[in-house]
Amino acid sequence: MSTPVQLTTRKDWVSDQEVRWCPGCGDYSILAAVQMLMPELNVNREDTVFVSGIGCAARFPYYMNTYGVHTIHGRAPAIATGLAVSRPDLHVVVISGDGDALSIGGNHLIHALRRNVNITILLFNNRIYGLTKGQYSPTSERGKVTKSTPAGSLEAPFDPVSVALGAEATFVARTHDMDRAHMQETIRRAWAHEGAALVEIYQNCNVFNDGAFTDITSRTSRDDMLIDLHHGEPIRFGAQKQFGVFRHLDGSVYTDTITLDNEASMVVHDESAPDPSGAFALSRLTRSDHEPTPVGVFRNVQRPEYGDLLNGQIVDSQERDGLGDLAALFRGNGSWTVSA
Repeated sequence: MSTPVQLTTRKDWVSDQEVRWCPGCGDYSILAAVQMLMPELNVNREDTVFVSGIGCAARFPYYMNTYGVHTIHGRAPAIATGLAVSRPDLHVVVISGDGDALSIGGNHLIHALRRNVNITILLFNNRIYGLTKGQYSPTSERGKVTKSTPAGSLEAPFDPVSVALGAEATFVARTHDMDRAHMQETIRRAWAHEGAALVEIYQNCNVFNDGAFTDITSRTSRDDMLIDLHHGEPIRFGAQKQFGVFRHLDGSVYTDTITLDNEASMVVHDESAPDPSGAFALSRLTRSDHEPTPVGVFRNVQRPEYGDLLNGQIVDSQERDGLGDLAALFRGNGSWTVSA
């Protein structure tokens, strides 16, 4: 029998630990947004677990008055998978940075997404390694000069949304740390999703990569630079909604000024499309931090959740074959003896 949900306030979700991030870090904004949102999600603190890896963002579980696990570098999705599968009654949230999730943790991330494990992944993207003092990360732009790339990075960066869509994630979204309302609504929708949900959050590191997203997220530019996606609506943006998104014959998309001649051909956003190629095209619309960038929900589809499938398989096997014999498994035909 489930425990009745207790009424809470933000204060109930705030731990007694001192928040220790650099003054001005975007992580503060994300933390406040999550703590303020939690009382609205109809969940108990003891039914919630925050799992993190290594990095500045990984301190997040310390600041939430819930269960939490501070794991090892890149392995948060793997540990969260075991937790979500063995305890489907829990709400499991993964907190990870761009280096933690997409470098050493890239393999764990894509497999959690393709399996459709019932976890919510918040990926803080500041395009730099902050905890280790400013090395380039898998999302740093080509030519980025850092302590580890003094002549400039040679590599094309990962786009986390593109990576998630390529892994067939069933829920993929993007938001940013300068808009609390947008963050909360995006995270709320990810929380409600059955299966793997990834939310990329543009987050400013004011010490080692200050202003990485200023051209698109500042209050003076966001109206013209952020393309807010709304399911079932033509994709238009701009302070006067004067720009739109259109599709080339090859399936790629581009932006242009809306006119009487082209208005009817604007792309209509369909986050529920079974094929992720349309959402992937939107994720490739932007190639720099200085041009219009889509935010919001790119994809939201339903697919059987991994934990349900696995636990159902175990039940079916037990009903068919009875309980397994671990000793017999160890001593069966799959074992051998090594002699001197």
